[in-house]
Amino acid sequence: QVQLAEAGGGLVQTGDSLRLTCTASGVNADKYNLAWFRQAPGKEREFVAVISPSGDLTAYVPPVKGRFTISRDNAKGTVYLQMLSLKPEDTAVYYCAANRFMGFETTPDRYEYWGQGTQVTVSS
Repeated sequence: QVQLAEAGGGLVQTGDSLRLTCTASGVNADKYNLAWFRQAPGKEREFVAVISPSGDLTAYVPPVKGRFTISRDNAKGTVYLQMLSLKPEDTAVYYCAANRFMGFETTPDRYEYWGQGTQVTVSS
């Protein structure tokens, strides 16, 4: 069992930055891929970024490449999503998720554990 808890969301303006934090606790939390998804009102939950257990491999959805950076600190049991140059279309509830599959998965049904989400709102 892995428990995930997100924090760091808020209301910002276009061009601002935010750093989201997800604390992962439980047995072998450092053995899991950790990912960020987001869900905007009326839309399906979409993949944003994922990082391997060791932190040496990452992947991003194209709209956030070059603006968002995912990282993790296994000693602290934490994964981060640094978001730069935020746009109104980044507005969503951001969720942290975990799985133990080999390779990266980008669909929500491939993730076993989820946090409760944190709201990010970018005003124009």
